Amino acid sequence: EDFAKEEFAGELTRAGLETLAIVAYKGPIKRSEIDYVRGVNSSFIIRNLLMRGLVERTRDPKDTRAYFYRASADFLKFLGINSISELPEFGAFAEKLDAFLNEQK
Repeated sequence: EDFAKEEFAGELTRAGLETLAIVAYKGPIKRSEIDYVRGVNSSFIIRNLLMRGLVERTRDPKDTRAYFYRASADFLKFLGINSISELPEFGAFAEKLDAFLNEQK
């Protein structure tokens, strides 16, 4: 119980912030795409963000084994914004991230 509390009491790590930024600017996004952008497995980080309520997941309608991740309403409320499009440089960063992910395909 103490271990679980300790995990959420502290600040987000760099990896957590990086993953959260990817989800916020590109979401909805699959875990495999997050892993591709980061270059490492992000399962633990995504689990942590889900448990903190900063990210939410939905099933992929095309593949019931996969999930999409996106920023939660609590995340938006915490930042004091109403929409993801209000994030700084949203359009430019989202385009760059799209181009990077399209190289994968």
